[in-house]
Amino acid sequence: MKSKFVSADAAAALIRDGDTVALMGGGGGLMEATCLFQAVERRFQATEHPRHLTVVHALGIGDKGERGLNCFAHEGLVRKVIGGHWVWSPRMQQLARDEKIAAYILPGGVSSQLLREIGGGRPGLITHVGLGTVCDPRHGGGRMNASATEDLAEVMTLDGREYLRYKPYAVNVALVRASAADEDGNISFEHEAANLDATAIALAARASGGKVIVQVRERRPRGALKAREVRIPAAWVDAVVVDEQQRTSYDIPFDAALSGELTGMARAEADAHAARQPEEPFSERQAVARRAACELVEGAVVNYGVGVPDAVAKLVARRGELDRIYQTIEHGTYGGSLLDGVLFGYARNASAMLDAPTQFDFYAAGGLDIAMLGFGEFDAEGNVNVSRLGGLTVGPGGFIDIAQNARKVVFCGTFAAKGLKLATGDGRLRVLQQGSVRKAVRQVEQITFSGPQALRRGQQVLFFTERANFRLTPAGVELFEIAPGVALQRDVLDQMDFTPLLAAEIAVMPASHFRTEDDGLGALSTR
Repeated sequence: MKSKFVSADAAAALIRDGDTVALMGGGGGLMEATCLFQAVERRFQATEHPRHLTVVHALGIGDKGERGLNCFAHEGLVRKVIGGHWVWSPRMQQLARDEKIAAYILPGGVSSQLLREIGGGRPGLITHVGLGTVCDPRHGGGRMNASATEDLAEVMTLDGREYLRYKPYAVNVALVRASAADEDGNISFEHEAANLDATAIALAARASGGKVIVQVRERRPRGALKAREVRIPAAWVDAVVVDEQQRTSYDIPFDAALSGELTGMARAEADAHAARQPEEPFSERQAVARRAACELVEGAVVNYGVGVPDAVAKLVARRGELDRIYQTIEHGTYGGSLLDGVLFGYARNASAMLDAPTQFDFYAAGGLDIAMLGFGEFDAEGNVNVSRLGGLTVGPGGFIDIAQNARKVVFCGTFAAKGLKLATGDGRLRVLQQGSVRKAVRQVEQITFSGPQALRRGQQVLFFTERANFRLTPAGVELFEIAPGVALQRDVLDQMDFTPLLAAEIAVMPASHFRTEDDGLGALSTR
């Protein structure tokens, strides 16, 4: 058979005007086919082709600069984007704001699972995920600007229950990242820090009569890969591009701890090294994390989101309690030490790595006991918005899939934003300057999490901030705890756009949560 190995520029030339292109990646360079993305951008800048692409991606891709989704953020190159998370590409966000493209969002898990359904030739994805949110056609249908006029889903009823059917589409090109390919084009992920939705993307393109283009770091002889190492068979692959400079992340050339390849003494040494890393200075983040950690119980299956929730993950690791819970993230990883910031999605010495669609199956079926998630704003009904803030398309990533399905949801964040100044560390919290952007609003700009739906599902919903904590009740959002040193009226009620219910007894959070040294109060309890 003819060799499938081609240059990056030759691979980019396979993309035609008007194609739908499925991308993969998870921020920070995680499983990102950077060489292929740059080749597409290079070709467009030289020839103005391909033009008017539809770009689909489940999670955030990029560095807020020149890489990732930013390679596609050129007027004329794309006409439509269906993205799970947009913040890593401010240029694409600006194209959406300026109505230069039709902008849509889908829940990250829904996006990955829909690609899998397309790959199986099925009539879309039928699921409860997204009901009552911005992805429900009754609440926006995933449309993020005026140029977006289609509904990506429709409401249907089966056996007396409501579902959303996310509509299938043809995938003309899949741009996939992997570790190695043999001479025939069999593909291995062995040195990757996750699997993400690579297999689903490839299968969707194959089923659509499209092309599967794979970027790898290594070219190996025929037969060099064991059958169980092959994640995408050669029969699915149209072209392979070798990028010998491919890295684990933008800044990490290769780390076997991140690809889960270490065992025995090497793994123990890597864990010990990670444990010696300097802690971040004590701040309100740690105070919120200590209170949130009190909600964890031994044996719970937990998901951590980005932002303040990653401080909870660090706290659990620092207390030596990682082996007492089942820690997961939506990228498909279990266990290990979670990285944060631009490296959110990576885990050092993970215990398992699944494909992202399978991980989201587990979440959708109710496998999560507790989800620790951030929030942009919340309102009196317990609705939460993280997908559109200040008129800017942000997208939910895996937020909707996770928040809607966990038995307990703990939203963690600061009470306000922009200009907020606090003092803590001595057992009290003092508000030196109120933030100019309120997060407790009369009505959220967009519903990414539905409070009324959560009540119908019987979920326990909590909102933890540095100065006051709230819970969702059938009557509305109720304030039930306050930080020591905080004035209830001045620092909390006067800073909200709605009046919450007040618990019969408002408890004061333990002073230990607000001291620089952690005394371990609230360590994991048994069920």
